[in-house]
Parts: sequence; structure tokens; C-alpha cells
Amino acid sequence: MAISRKAEREILKSEYLHKIIELFKDDEQVLRVKSNEISFPVVGCEGNEDFIVITVKVPTGANKGMEPYDGFAMAEEYEMNLKEKAEKAEKAKIAKEKKKAKDAEVRRKKAEIASKAE
Repeated sequence: MAISRKAEREILKSEYLHKIIELFKDDEQVLRVKSNEISFPVVGCEGNEDFIVITVKVPTGANKGMEPYDGFAMAEEYEMNLKEKAEKAEKAKIAKEKKKAKDAEVRRKKAEIASKAE
């Protein structure tokens, strides 16, 4: 007998969540906090205590599943966003350097004028 897509997704989610728990259970204190979520305590480099949370989901896609989720397209979009952010940061860095140079020139000219006035 066939099962529904929802039931199939629940089985997949449970199976992969179990695999992730098995992966971390030897090294971490894995805590099941929701049906699709685990967390474990960690200590940062400064000695601060925090938690890592891992959520497992099987997305249905946009518009209530009418447009299927495409992980490949999402990964490509993410890469494009990272590249765009890097380009914007580089442009901002260049603009900041130009402004710094211009401000230094203005300060130099003001100092020159002030020294001539004396």
C-alpha cells in the first residue's frame, strides 16, 4: 500500500535526524528539543557556553508545494548572493580609500593655507 507524501517526508526526516544524532552522540551531549530538531552544548574559544541547534526538514517548495523545492537552484542563488556581497564590499572599500585620500588632501591644503597665513 502506498503512503502519502506527508508520511514519506516524516519518515525521511526521522531517518536523517537519527543519522545526525548517531554522528554526534559519541562526542556531544545530543538533546532532542523538537520532533525535527536537536541541540548540543558547546564551549567557545573564550570559554562561553552556547548551544548548537540543527534542524532537519524536508521542504515542500513554494506555494504549498506547487513549485517543488530545488536545492541546486537554492545553492546557486546562495553562491550568487555571496559573490554580490563580496563585490559590494570591494566597491565600498575602494570608495572608502578614495574618500580617505581626498580628506587627507583637504587637510593638507588647509594646513598649507594656515601656515601661509601665519
